[in-house]
Amino acid sequence: MTAIARWGGTGGCFDVDETGAMSDGANEVKRDLVEERWEVFHRWGPFGLLFIGCLAAAATADLLMSPDARRAALCLVGGALVLQVCWDRWRRARPGPSAAGAVYYFLRWGLAFALTWLNPFFAFFAVCGYFGAQAVLPRRLVRIGLVATAVTMAGSQSGGLPPKGTMGWVVFGAVLAINCVLLTVFSHLAAQEDERSRVQVETIAALETTNARLQQALDENAALHAQLLLQAREAGVADERRRLAAEIHDTIAQGLAGIIAQLQVVTSSKDPALVREHLASAQALARHSLGEARRSVQNLSPLDLEHDLLHEALKKTVAEWGTRHGVRADFTVTGTAVQLHDEIEATLLRIAQEALANASRHADASRIGVTLSFMGDEVSLDVRDDGRGFDPLGLPARSGTGGFGLDGMRARAERIAGSVTVESEPGHGTAVSARVPLVPHDH
Repeated sequence: MTAIARWGGTGGCFDVDETGAMSDGANEVKRDLVEERWEVFHRWGPFGLLFIGCLAAAATADLLMSPDARRAALCLVGGALVLQVCWDRWRRARPGPSAAGAVYYFLRWGLAFALTWLNPFFAFFAVCGYFGAQAVLPRRLVRIGLVATAVTMAGSQSGGLPPKGTMGWVVFGAVLAINCVLLTVFSHLAAQEDERSRVQVETIAALETTNARLQQALDENAALHAQLLLQAREAGVADERRRLAAEIHDTIAQGLAGIIAQLQVVTSSKDPALVREHLASAQALARHSLGEARRSVQNLSPLDLEHDLLHEALKKTVAEWGTRHGVRADFTVTGTAVQLHDEIEATLLRIAQEALANASRHADASRIGVTLSFMGDEVSLDVRDDGRGFDPLGLPARSGTGGFGLDGMRARAERIAGSVTVESEPGHGTAVSARVPLVPHDH
């Protein structure tokens, strides 16, 4: 029977709206507005309903009230006004259910019952007992207060108090039963709504907890990505140093050693023809060494990515490689091309360059195809040729982790949580596939 009592209580039946949709700011404002309106009703509603009851009673006073009843009604109305004013001040200082609230509720009920006894139209004031009982009464007294209000309302609805004759009591009992049944039905509906609201609150709390954990996981994932890229950058620097050292040793240093050897022959020979021959060889070695030095310096950083995105740089690289070697070279992009993190783009470009270099040195291919694919959360780079192929299992293992060629491509990809696979067979070409995470560029 707390259904009607919940109307306009502190929180009231409108707490139901607070569970699901009330989680956002707009609905929170709506809830506050509803509570503010109920606050206005609790303050001024009893005065307004008492005023309506007085008007109706005055209009029917000649038919329903004796002079003594009129004087008694005036006194009771004055008492109700004083009670309401005092309670309004008390409620502002000490809101919520309390013993004082119970005293106020039943005093108001007594006044309303007496006024309705004198004139049934004072039930307009008695109906206040249905509103906000839960807000002022302790939980154990809510049902009693509602039944007491139902008695007053049934007396008014059955023709006034006291009931006249046996039929009057029968009608009064029937009307009271109907009021109690309605209270029970409303109470059951309110209990179901409260349960639904409780489930919604728990569901929303669980969703908020899940969202918080998901956001934490995303933050941790972003931090791991940043840490991974930092480690890749540091490892890349060390790898470039080893690569450059190996290239200097294998090309420039050997070229300089050859030049020295040629010059030593020149200085110890008196044959003009032999001198010219060794000087020419020394010049050729010097030019070759200079070219290797320039190439090594250029390869220190991917200059192709300074002004172009990865797919643009790859397209130019593949076209230039095909022109330089007289081989048909096709480049294809699948998916939606996006700007990747600098480390990702540099790694894929280096892998493509290394794969093309391997093809030019070993494949003897007539056609090469390079495909860059953007697939959801990863990027793949595929380099295929129709060259002579080889047996991947027959390659000698390289020591260390910074090797070049296929080992170097794998090492580059693994540093950014990627992988490189090679498929080849003698006489049937080679396919190199690199797959790395799709990490967008951090603007």
